[in-house]
Amino acid sequence: MKKKILDRYSRTTDNKVIIDITAGKVEDLYNDLDKHAPFRKKELDQDLVEYLIDSVSEIGKEEFVIQFRFAVLTDTRLISRIKTSIHNYFQYLKVLELRDLARMARSSFILFSLGILFLFMSVWTNQKIAGHDGVITHVFAEGITVAAWVSLWSALTNFLINWVPHHQQFKMYERISRAEISFHETTKSNL
Repeated sequence: MKKKILDRYSRTTDNKVIIDITAGKVEDLYNDLDKHAPFRKKELDQDLVEYLIDSVSEIGKEEFVIQFRFAVLTDTRLISRIKTSIHNYFQYLKVLELRDLARMARSSFILFSLGILFLFMSVWTNQKIAGHDGVITHVFAEGITVAAWVSLWSALTNFLINWVPHHQQFKMYERISRAEISFHETTKSNL
């Protein structure tokens, strides 16, 4: 299946996958809501961002190049801004993902700490009521034990299971932000 997906992409002479993007003009790469803003203050078009993310997800660990094709090749100043826009936007997404990772680690630490506290309270409570036959005290002690294990389990699953997708997103955004970008003029044979 992976081979069929990779067959849909062209390759460079040094065997890098080409993520090909064709646009009429540079303005097509930016959000329509920012029509009157200068290019340096415009946000990338969300369809472009999603296409890049989907394409990099599809190709996996393959080396890639982002190739833009325009009807009329634009000047070097705008080409430089496009490269900067892509770099900055995906660096920004990387920072957001890092913030989510930090938030998740913090909540895992808090849950783990509460679990350890409840576990110590459970052991202490069970030792204190060892000779007593009260139903309420035994229910309370068991409740603390259950709370301890639920908190510990939640902390571990939150960190061990949820960490991987966030880390993968972080790495993908890093790859896109540092990707090689090339520009070409479209011809009738390229369409």
